[in-house]
Amino acid sequence: MATAPVFPSLGDALNALAPGASLEARRPVGGGDINRAYRLTLSDETELFAKANASSLLPMFEAEAEGLAALRATGTIGITEALGTGLEPEAFGQDASFLLLAWLEPGAKRADFWETFAEELAAMHAADTAFLFPERGGQTTYGFPLDNYIGSTPQINTPKDSWVDFFRECRLHPQVRMAYDGGYLERSAMRQADAVMERLESLLPEPDHPSLLHGDLWGGNYMTGPDGKAWLIDPATYLGHREADLAMTELFGGFSPAFYSAYRSIAHVDAGYDERRDLYNLYHLLNHVNLFGYSYVGSVLHILNRFGG
Repeated sequence: MATAPVFPSLGDALNALAPGASLEARRPVGGGDINRAYRLTLSDETELFAKANASSLLPMFEAEAEGLAALRATGTIGITEALGTGLEPEAFGQDASFLLLAWLEPGAKRADFWETFAEELAAMHAADTAFLFPERGGQTTYGFPLDNYIGSTPQINTPKDSWVDFFRECRLHPQVRMAYDGGYLERSAMRQADAVMERLESLLPEPDHPSLLHGDLWGGNYMTGPDGKAWLIDPATYLGHREADLAMTELFGGFSPAFYSAYRSIAHVDAGYDERRDLYNLYHLLNHVNLFGYSYVGSVLHILNRFGG
């Protein structure tokens, strides 16, 4: 799996990617909540996409580049190439880090967009993932070789042999603790969360194999590319249960029924998924509490009441 290089400046990155070309235009691009985004045009007509944030968040961009590289390595679905990361004190504002990506020109959905999206996502979920942990000799592993981010929240990816252990220790527990420490959850909710986590073995099945997940697959994290197909962006990549990606597509809506019909016709979805869906999405709702505040607490408490007694 190719790793995106880290450059000491934007100029060094551009010189490496397009020798002899200069930056002709930098245009802001809307749509992001966390980073500033730009379309860069070079003198040789190369088009690039750049994300920028504080220099302290360079590890966030490095982790995103690794996640994109892992997804791209499966060769199953459209993934924009991460070209490099680095620090830049001038072009993106003082004290900035950046991530450079190949520019993806938006297109119109083809007639079978949703069916093809489902087929390619199912193929990604079925892809061989042994390349991520070669030192484990093919042993079943959940996690990722490095920690990354879900939005701007650090996401722990310590490798585990069990999906249930991983989901409890690396997904739910850190978010629950953060929400409690932030004053969003009362002690009674903490007790319910503890009860849910203690019962996870009876609530979640172990999958037949780890799947490489996008990790944050809501409707804002795919684009329609020039080929009319779905391209995944802004991942929070890790190895987990494919149901977790499927559940996230349902949290905020926007995916066609044709997508779910096609996915289920290809990838087996175990009985009881409709019950488990809210448990998977508890992680994302807790993260939204920690990122955006009290407006998501009611949804979290509803799930805790349902599964934690």
